[in-house]
Amino acid sequence: MKSTFLFLGVFLAAVLSSGSATAQLYEVRQSSINYEKQERPAAKVLVDGTPDWTRNFWQTWLKDTYNIKPKGNGTFGVGKRDVLAAKQVPASSVSGKLIDLYAMVTAPSDSVTELAVFGGYDAKTYFSPEGTPTEFAAMRNMAQNFAAAARLKAYREQIEAAEKELRETEKEKDRLEKERANLAKNTESNLEKIESLKKQNIENKLKASQDSAQLIVNGQQLDLRKAKLQRRKDRLSTLDRK
Repeated sequence: MKSTFLFLGVFLAAVLSSGSATAQLYEVRQSSINYEKQERPAAKVLVDGTPDWTRNFWQTWLKDTYNIKPKGNGTFGVGKRDVLAAKQVPASSVSGKLIDLYAMVTAPSDSVTELAVFGGYDAKTYFSPEGTPTEFAAMRNMAQNFAAAARLKAYREQIEAAEKELRETEKEKDRLEKERANLAKNTESNLEKIESLKKQNIENKLKASQDSAQLIVNGQQLDLRKAKLQRRKDRLSTLDRK
């Protein structure tokens, strides 16, 4: 748990110190989007994540928060766009009437996606800061709430990923230390065996030298006993002839 808090502190410090490179992340801005050959006022926000990640979380967040289920495949790559649409759905935080809610995701980079939220009462009436300022501000606030939730989710997932990497690294460290200890123990055992074999070789050499000397004595004794046996045989043969 301490390691989690420590990593979170380091991670947030890195995020805060990154300056203008991440200053616009999770900050909703007023903009527009080209939809059905016209520019529509929209609330846009950059979030840290892939297009699929952003699309999936937007759908999940809308369902959990507003019980709205947008439709559309919503899979976008760099330069490719598609729209998630929920038509004639209730969203009391935006309006007491049924609304059409749209979202478009684009991928300006491999790790950052842009979510554009726009909508209206129908195909002819789109929310705008000028025509429907209350509804547009509420829709923008919806996008801001999503951005806050996306940031927390991204940070948690990044921390979980870092903790997993840490656990894997610690596990690998334990494995390497255990392997190193086993190798050291095996090396020590082998060295002891080598010393024992060296000692055995010295003893074997000494015993072989002693056996060589004994073989000489044994050979001499063998010759003497052969001669002694032959003399007795000769004596017996002489007695038999008498």
